[in-house]
Amino acid sequence: MDITDFQEWVKQYYQDRGWSDLDIFIRIGFLAEETGEVARAIRALEIGRDRPDESRGTFEDNKMQLTEELGDVLGNLIVIANKYDISLEEIFHSHKTKLGQRYM
Repeated sequence: MDITDFQEWVKQYYQDRGWSDLDIFIRIGFLAEETGEVARAIRALEIGRDRPDESRGTFEDNKMQLTEELGDVLGNLIVIANKYDISLEEIFHSHKTKLGQRYM
């Protein structure tokens, strides 16, 4: 599956469940929440656990948790991009161009 196919799959999956109809500010809240979960997953990956009262997870378990949380962030980003009819390919190109111009 390429990125365009994935963007379309996310669009359909979220639409089928009515999740795409949520107010954009609610969606931004979900993105912020998921970003926090990425931070927790990275902390667990780096030190073996998130909090001192938790048992240490294996590197592979913690890496899988980070992978899942990054997927949640990506899903929310795609929903936002879809709301404004912006393809991920367009985002990639725009970002690459911006960085190329800024840091050349």
